[in-house]
Amino acid sequence: MRSIDDLLYYIPVFSFLTVLVIGCGTLADDNPKSVVDITKSVKLTVPADNRIYHAAYPDFGGAEDIVTKSRIDEYEALAGKNSTWVYFSNNWTAEKGGIKFPENDVEIINEQGVVPFIRMMPRSNFEEGGPDSVYTMDAFLSGQFDADLEQWARDAKAFEKPLLVEFGTEVNGEWFPWNAKWNGADSTDYGDPDLFDGMEKFRDVYRHIITICNEQGVKNITWFYHINANSYPVEDWNTMKGYYPGDEYIDWIGISVYGAQLPDEDVQSFEGILNDSWNEIKGISPEGKPIAVLEWGIIDYPKFNKPLWIGDAIKSILPGGDYYPQVKAISYWHENFDETNLRIDSSPESLAAYKEAISDPIFMVEPSFVIR
Repeated sequence: MRSIDDLLYYIPVFSFLTVLVIGCGTLADDNPKSVVDITKSVKLTVPADNRIYHAAYPDFGGAEDIVTKSRIDEYEALAGKNSTWVYFSNNWTAEKGGIKFPENDVEIINEQGVVPFIRMMPRSNFEEGGPDSVYTMDAFLSGQFDADLEQWARDAKAFEKPLLVEFGTEVNGEWFPWNAKWNGADSTDYGDPDLFDGMEKFRDVYRHIITICNEQGVKNITWFYHINANSYPVEDWNTMKGYYPGDEYIDWIGISVYGAQLPDEDVQSFEGILNDSWNEIKGISPEGKPIAVLEWGIIDYPKFNKPLWIGDAIKSILPGGDYYPQVKAISYWHENFDETNLRIDSSPESLAAYKEAISDPIFMVEPSFVIR
């Protein structure tokens, strides 16, 4: 028999528990969604028995931050399945008060018995394809936002329940202002002269944010590193691994895998999108961190056959398949924006295909956490 210190503790946070004391941590009480009095970190772990987490972005609006109970309920009713987490943006615009922990949003999600997944979005506006006038990587590195980030961390700690968090979504895509193109690109004036500045600066900023959270005693965050399945542009200064903070900082690798989003795009399968970059994705983490498809979807247009695309995508990640067995979570991007209808109910056929695909019991909704 292994000693108690050697065991991994898989904790269904939303199960009805009275008091459970495990090692150095205490999980509690009459609120089944609470995690309190933690002395070690609580991390989302790979589900047991080769299962896969089912999650979603449930159409929280164009700014991705209109978090409501009704939108979560609507998505789960359509899918016929609950979600392990729901995904939303923590935008740092002036209208949102800058760098602020989204307390109301995480409370709404938690009240639904779902884990909140926060996208830290360092942008002062929603313009894409250029640098941000406020949240440059240099500004973060200078310590300009440290006080705000420290308060964000303290508020996250006060939440006292598990959180999933990423910083700088799809960093290898030039559409976002934190991409290397807008923060030094191929220059080598900062830090290590053998590394390109744009990627190195992002890496150091992400490390800095996680360090701030650690220094503030935050124990309830599982950190994700999120890249697009293909890099744009394809340059030596814009590689998936180049931005990576390192296995000592990151718990999961996240990827976006989108089919066509406009009618004039080429037909490409889920597997086809991943095949060209799968070895690069697997090579990001030396330890082989678990992989989550954090965003995926396709528009409903005749030539793309959305129902077939969805069904084939799910088949490719099922345990025992020949494609992507390292994928341990999927999170569909359920939204209709700018006439780009990615929603699972964009047609009756698409909805039926999605429901059938994720009805497989291999897709689980109750999270497992480990105390480290």
